[in-house]
Amino acid sequence: MKEQTRIPTGKVERAGKFLQTGLKVGGNYLKYYTRKTLNPDTTREELNADNADDIYESLSELKGSALKVAQMMSMDRNLLPKAYSDKFQMSQYSAPPLSGPLVVKTFQQYFGKGPQQLFDTFDLKAGNAASIGQVHFATKAGKHLAVKVQYPGIASGIASDLKMVKPFAIKLMGLNKAEVERYMEEVESKLQEETDYALELRRGREIAKACAPLIDLIFPEYYPELSSPRILTMDRLSGLHLKDFLETKPSQEVRNRIGQALWDFYEFQIHNLLQVHADPHPGNFLMHPDGRLGVIDFGCVKVLPKSFYTNYFSLINLQNLEDGQRAEQLFYNLEFLYPEDTPQDKAFFGRIFKTMIELLGRPFHGETFDFGDDEYFSSIYEFGEKLSQMKELKDSKIARGSKDGLYINRTYYGLYSMLNALKANITTHSVFKEMVAEV
Repeated sequence: MKEQTRIPTGKVERAGKFLQTGLKVGGNYLKYYTRKTLNPDTTREELNADNADDIYESLSELKGSALKVAQMMSMDRNLLPKAYSDKFQMSQYSAPPLSGPLVVKTFQQYFGKGPQQLFDTFDLKAGNAASIGQVHFATKAGKHLAVKVQYPGIASGIASDLKMVKPFAIKLMGLNKAEVERYMEEVESKLQEETDYALELRRGREIAKACAPLIDLIFPEYYPELSSPRILTMDRLSGLHLKDFLETKPSQEVRNRIGQALWDFYEFQIHNLLQVHADPHPGNFLMHPDGRLGVIDFGCVKVLPKSFYTNYFSLINLQNLEDGQRAEQLFYNLEFLYPEDTPQDKAFFGRIFKTMIELLGRPFHGETFDFGDDEYFSSIYEFGEKLSQMKELKDSKIARGSKDGLYINRTYYGLYSMLNALKANITTHSVFKEMVAEV
């Protein structure tokens, strides 16, 4: 893959890149409508592919928050046509890497010396590259290390990038302006945290220590003396990412074991720590043939306010969901409904959210759940498609749902997607039953 020798960092230069991309997308639409006039059978698939290529190429060059938003969208296949989601998934761990000289410059800025002087060996060629930074492999004192190096200018450009990416988010995701405005503040806050490698180091250590009693999980050790606000050094874990792991054709037993480790990891964090590793895409996990699971990258951690946590999981309890008065109060608490809603609004949105919660909460309602049930996931996709076509949702001037739900919903969607890919059949009830008794 071709390396980048520089990243546009100035606001004007980055805005110009967004403008160029917008012009390309406009040109693609013009070509599509021309073809459509000549041939009414022309579909949008070619348009989607052209737009996905142009947008991804631009965002990959810009790196940072713009590319991170693409990564987030790719995790939710309900939001995007397949051409977009497939292309944007590349941002998880195979974006174009930064060149060696720029990596050396970053080390010199924070340590006053190059990486070859800090480590016994250091590979200037990136092992993988994502939206915020890239990873290089190194050794020191007999230890195999992974060194994450942040791209220049990423932290300072988050706010301006998100303003420029809004039109793409609205167009591609079909969101209304109220929804985008409501959640961008939460997204900006989390992205700022992801650029703080000192915070990631602390959180990685704390969560790994707290999760030590859980079986089949492997966490890296972090090295503060070889880290800085923009450079993070940790153990290099072995294992394969999900796609490569599945190509080895692991047994159902192994897939179930890894799926159980994933589920227990997330449920323990949420219900015991009130915080969660909120970036559950395949690039952050390394799978072993014996069923163990390596967990990396604690840059995105969502801390759950106690009141939100209590209301959110009270709704997943079927008894509360079936109690009309109790469910309505929880809908108000979670901002699905508002006091100014008309009776018609209350009935309409109440039905939608009740159906959605019952559907997405189904894995919690039994002793075990088979995430290999493609019929279940088809029903989720079909419901999402139905929602995307509802005029009442598109035209709504109110963003529905607490901003605290953005990352917890994203977390569960990513978790479900990985468990579905593994076709894992696991125990789901234990932690949840204990929690339900308390709320």
